[in-house]
Amino acid sequence: MTTLVEQVRRALERGHDQEPILLTGDNADDILDAREVYVPAAVLIAITDRPDPGVILTQRPKTMRHHAGQIAFPGGRVDPEDVDLVHTALREAEEEIAMPRDAVTVIGTIDRYRTITGYHVTPVVGVVQPDLPLRANAAEVSDWFEVPLSFLLEPGNHIEQAVEWQGRERHYYEITYGGRRIWGATAAMIVNLGRRIIWAA
Repeated sequence: MTTLVEQVRRALERGHDQEPILLTGDNADDILDAREVYVPAAVLIAITDRPDPGVILTQRPKTMRHHAGQIAFPGGRVDPEDVDLVHTALREAEEEIAMPRDAVTVIGTIDRYRTITGYHVTPVVGVVQPDLPLRANAAEVSDWFEVPLSFLLEPGNHIEQAVEWQGRERHYYEITYGGRRIWGATAAMIVNLGRRIIWAA
């Protein structure tokens, strides 16, 4: 039987030459984004190597100026010393939750996602051993936790919501697990990963 991790590998190996229907950015489809330059960034989708694999997520401190209290993948903007986007994702995961870079087996990237705050985010997918002794960097992360990959990828858990933003209706996805609300760009990248896996099956 094909495991979930193997399905993820296969989906990433298919490449991006033919596309399923993907979410490309935070803006609603009818809003033309006039922004010409996006800041490159990367996040790490760390999948734990278990019989029932999980994904490691973080929660931002409620005191942060931006994205206070939101749930996210470890990650951030590209620094000048980063050699590539994979390096960015691994560096950020190490800084935020003390995940050793050599503990991550990178299996590929999925489609970039534009955020409403001006970032062009590349999700880097990697496999890690379960139960790593992670610890949150209190300056950037208030907590970290693991959610079953099967739960995150289940389309029935992807709830589309709408809110009025700048006079227009903005649509986004939301996933709720254990009382935690995963939404916005993080949920959108999860939805995209799920769609790629279904497309590659």
